[in-house]
Amino acid sequence: MAWLLLGAVLCMLRVGLGTEGSPPAAPHNCPYRCVCAADLLSCAGLGLQDVPGALPAAAAHLDLSHNALQRLRPGWLAPLSRLHTLRLDHNALDALGRGVFTNASSLRLLDLSSNALRVLGRHDLDGLGALETLFLFNNRLAHLDEHAFHGLRALGRLYLGCNELAAFSFDHLHGLGAPHLRTLDLSSNRLGHISVPGLAALPAFLKNGLYLHDNPLPCDCRLHHLLQRWYQRGLSAVRDFAREYTCLAFKVPASRVRFFQHSRIFENCSAAPAPGLEPPEELLHAQVGGSLRLHCNTSTPAVRVAWVSPQHELLVAPGSRDGSIAVLPDGSLAIGKVQQQHAGVFVCLAVGPCLHHNQTLEYNVSVHFPRPEPEAFNTGFTTLLGCAVGLVLVLLYLFAPPCRTCCRCCRRACRCCCPWPRAPSPLQELSAQSSVLSTTPPDAPSRKASVHKHVVFLEPGRRGLNGRVQLAVAEDLDLYNPVGLHLKASSESASSTGSEGLMMN
Repeated sequence: MAWLLLGAVLCMLRVGLGTEGSPPAAPHNCPYRCVCAADLLSCAGLGLQDVPGALPAAAAHLDLSHNALQRLRPGWLAPLSRLHTLRLDHNALDALGRGVFTNASSLRLLDLSSNALRVLGRHDLDGLGALETLFLFNNRLAHLDEHAFHGLRALGRLYLGCNELAAFSFDHLHGLGAPHLRTLDLSSNRLGHISVPGLAALPAFLKNGLYLHDNPLPCDCRLHHLLQRWYQRGLSAVRDFAREYTCLAFKVPASRVRFFQHSRIFENCSAAPAPGLEPPEELLHAQVGGSLRLHCNTSTPAVRVAWVSPQHELLVAPGSRDGSIAVLPDGSLAIGKVQQQHAGVFVCLAVGPCLHHNQTLEYNVSVHFPRPEPEAFNTGFTTLLGCAVGLVLVLLYLFAPPCRTCCRCCRRACRCCCPWPRAPSPLQELSAQSSVLSTTPPDAPSRKASVHKHVVFLEPGRRGLNGRVQLAVAEDLDLYNPVGLHLKASSESASSTGSEGLMMN
């Protein structure tokens, strides 16, 4: 047992002596003084004048910023096949050269800002076919080759601000592919000449991300009309920096005036031909659930047609990611069932050898809910009509009552309702005599059992009625219930001149 304890103590002492004074194990191929963490390699702020020779192949993010790098060797990125982000800002690079990025086919972001670059050659950016963001601001760039960005077909954001550019070609964007480009920063340069038709032909989504402020722009009426229209349309690149848009009134640096605030400079611009600078966007209306088809009608046949949705999605055949939008073989765009998400500006991008530049067409689609169909049977209308008919019938009954002998007319089908005047009836002649023959004293209270009981007096006729009884009707006779009156005429009653017999009904 003692020997076992002694052996264990010796092993522990051997391990302690072997590790004492030795540096900790460094990650595989990590350059000296750099930081390696998983797929991140950071050599920032070390004062390096050259790129480290051994770089780990697993690095996807490489940071060499804030150093003193002056040159980059061709093919230096060959070991980094997984590289996605490369930061070279705040160095002393004055040129790039051909073949510097030939092995960076997976690079998505490249930061070359705050260097000393003066010229960007035609092949300086070869090999960056997947690049999406390029920072070149705060350099000394004074010249861009006509095809400097020819291979950057996936580029979406390009920052060229704070340089010394005096011109920029908007017709072909120096070889830049327009379908993906969303941001183009040209602010704080020396742009004194700008192609206004080239600006007007840019896609709508690129106009919203085109920054031209803090440049000595010419006080041109056509440019003024174009920028004013962009401002009224609410393009953020113009609205957010409206105070920093300046122009030279007299081609002298000291004559800079604010573009949107000094209206006296552009007083005579109202007579300038403003139409034709920018093709108006076509307004279309669609209903939810309906179908919509947009045609890309260009001046000449296009070789390739692409669309950009209101959500800034590039649409090529077969269509959108969610399948709601289809791009047909003829280049037209079809939507089977329109939804609210389809509202906005659709942009058609046409490319062809016969086109002067990439033509764009804009369609502003407004989506509305369908109007409800009118009801087949409107209960409110019929109720109102019924009330009106009922009111008319009541008025007719009150002011145009039927003739008194209506029943007799109906039986004999005679001329009872004719409009000619008729001779007064015996009933009307003897109505005045009812008060003379009444047996009820004038002071006596009424003894009628109900309002529907009436008193009728019998009186012999005076004009040879041949013994027939004639009625003297009281004033309160119920005309609405004439059937309740029952009389029995006899010859005896006719011979009694002083008869005062009462009959109650």
